[in-house]
Amino acid sequence: MLVFSLLQNGGLQVTGGPKSFAVFGEGDAKTEVTFVAAPEEELANGRVSWPGEYDFDGLAVKGLGQEEGQKVSYRMEANGVKLAFIAPQLQEWSDGEIGQLGDIDVLVLPAEDAKKVQKVVEEVDPRVVMFVPPAGKKVGADILKACGAEDADTVKEFKLKGALPSEGREVVVFG
Repeated sequence: MLVFSLLQNGGLQVTGGPKSFAVFGEGDAKTEVTFVAAPEEELANGRVSWPGEYDFDGLAVKGLGQEEGQKVSYRMEANGVKLAFIAPQLQEWSDGEIGQLGDIDVLVLPAEDAKKVQKVVEEVDPRVVMFVPPAGKKVGADILKACGAEDADTVKEFKLKGALPSEGREVVVFG
């Protein structure tokens, strides 16, 4: 079981896999690995900030660079679930960049631009979509409407137990 928890600064903490990790959230995460959205000059133990391939004791990770490597999103596999974490300040994704993500079960997106969100969700076509609001804000109604999730409740934590939805798409809204 993977447990996704919203961090105060807008990132997510994920536990229950081979390694606990935080994505795009710093400071309040108590994890073994932290993935950040912008490359850092200083390499720090337990921090990943560059495009490339990584393996953390069974947590296979691929950092995907955008804007000439100045922004990094991540594709990873934990407990047999293929995850994608798209970096904040959502950019347009080209067909080639979408292709680099490959087959994704759970797509985690910053809830920032309804048109961009809708395009990425339609192109990736995951079984589960998770929206993470910018720090201190809520997910906008326009984003939920664009993905057909107007009635979705907000949660602070989501537990992915057992099998993924076999039909349709589950939408998780953090807030």
